[in-house]
This record gives sequence, structure tokens and C-alpha cells, in this order.
Amino acid sequence: MNATPARQFQPLAEPESHTIALTLNGKQLQLAVEPWTTLLDLLRDHLDLTGTKKGCDHGQCGACTVLVNGTRINSCLALAVMQDGAEVTTIEGLAQGDQLHPMQAAFVAEDAFQCGYCTPGQICSAIGMLKEGHAHSEAEVAEQMSGNLCRCGAYRNIRAAIERARPDCQQGEGRE
Repeated sequence: MNATPARQFQPLAEPESHTIALTLNGKQLQLAVEPWTTLLDLLRDHLDLTGTKKGCDHGQCGACTVLVNGTRINSCLALAVMQDGAEVTTIEGLAQGDQLHPMQAAFVAEDAFQCGYCTPGQICSAIGMLKEGHAHSEAEVAEQMSGNLCRCGAYRNIRAAIERARPDCQQGEGRE
């Protein structure tokens, strides 16, 4: 038997971080991030904004939903380097001091949460959905929010909260 000599592998060079600029909850930031860092991990692990939740880490539960340039996205599926120049809004950026965003206030008024784990993603998704101009009926709201799971089953109250907040969010009073 003639054995082939083992290949000599060179260690990979240390990966370079990339500097990105983004507006996060109204504040401009410049950050050095590794190319594989997701937006969710940047928010939670590097910036200590833990309101955005890590649920499935596969884009299937919606717990990580944030707004990027006003559009709802699953932050677990978005690389941080791809957000260079973007405006990112998390649950922490919705209230103005002690004044809740209309969607947050509606969630409280309608008791649209139980354990609260999915609530930040539900709220961000609802704001994005209304901004997108979707959801003209209860069935459309249910369909548009189907990517945001609630294990406690508070869907009826979540839909009621969205309906309560709809006028304020669609008239531009609901800030993002």
C-alpha cells in the first residue's frame, strides 16, 4: 500500500472585523463586527439590548423581529454587516421616555401577552405590518402575523391590540 502523504494545511488568517455605521433606536453608531455576527447577536450580546428575543434562531418564530428602515425582519437571519447604513428600531426604541408607543399601549390595554417572551417581536411585527399597508381585515391580520408565534395562545388579544392601535399607527402618530 502506498499511502499518500498528509496534506499540509495552513491555518486561516484571523478573520477581519468590519466597521459598520447604523442608526439604532435614533442613535448613530459605528461598530466593528465579525462577518458572521447576526443582527440579533449584535443587539443582544454586544449592545446589551435584550428586549429582542432569541427563539428558534431559524427565522420561524418571530421572537427576534425588529424594524430595519421601517420594514420588519427576523434579526436572527440578518447579518449585522448587511445593515451598514440602516436605521434599526428595536422594542427599546419605541417608547418616548415614559410615553409608550401606541402599539405598546394597546398591547397593555388588551392584555395581549401572557409570558411576554414573544411580545417584543409581536409589537415590532405589528408596527411594520401596518406601515406596509397590509391587514385590512382580521383574517389578513392573522395571516400577516402568522410568522410571529405565541406559545401562550394570546392571538385573539394580539389581534385586538393591533386593531386598537391601527388608527394611531396609520395616521403617522405611531412613531417607530
